[in-house]
Amino acid sequence: MTEYLEAQWNAKIPLPFVRDQLRRQRALRNMSQEEFGRRANYSASTVSAVETGTRSLDLPYAKRADEILDSGGLLESLLKSAQGDGEPTWFKPWVEAERQGRQLRFFEPMLIPGLFQTENYARAVLRLDDTLPESEVEQQVATRMGRQEILTRERPPQIVGVIDESALRRREAIMGEQLAHLLRMAELPHVHINVVPLTAGLHIGLSGPLMLVMLTDGTWVGHLDHQLGGSPIAAEEEVATLLARWEGVRGIALPEDQSVALIKEIESQHGPQ
Repeated sequence: MTEYLEAQWNAKIPLPFVRDQLRRQRALRNMSQEEFGRRANYSASTVSAVETGTRSLDLPYAKRADEILDSGGLLESLLKSAQGDGEPTWFKPWVEAERQGRQLRFFEPMLIPGLFQTENYARAVLRLDDTLPESEVEQQVATRMGRQEILTRERPPQIVGVIDESALRRREAIMGEQLAHLLRMAELPHVHINVVPLTAGLHIGLSGPLMLVMLTDGTWVGHLDHQLGGSPIAAEEEVATLLARWEGVRGIALPEDQSVALIKEIESQHGPQ
């Protein structure tokens, strides 16, 4: 690694800088988004979404870009630097379990789940904590985007996410692109999204978000978020309770096709993306 890249690594550069470099490297070679996409086997719309931050920039994309642009591993190195080690200590055991998992189950009553967040949405959520310096926000955004590599790896886990409709109806400007991204995620064959409609009224899931993962040995572990961080759940009885509650919220959620139709309806209210 060059001294320049080592310095960037130590500085834990922000993710937008990596996207700027991606655009710059492409422009230096007088290559349009259409031509780059054709060579890399991506659509022009995907290339545009990655470069503008509405779609995550992951390591496979960076590696392919380095090959197409002959940039000597620059983009991959910068992305690894940006991703750094931004997850809080209390969340690292879950991230490791997530990477090793065969099945993922989660429910979110208020927010879009982290694995489905766009870069802009994740940044907006993290900025809600006004005690975080901007550098730490960017580092956590990059790390969150890095987690999403499991969605597109060669053998991805089966993912079933249940989201309360209220999380989809936030009025922030970023919601249009976020909902469009959620619909793209729903097209993946191993991703299943169900929405609990507002008409369901009060339900057990409103007690808070939960996440569950089945490891390679068939055992389940869980994770609960709260205001001060999060807690891993491994005791058999507690995991069984979380599984029962997850089944409860999925049981009152709309089927996949109706859930996707509802997301499309809400997304259409934000205008063209």
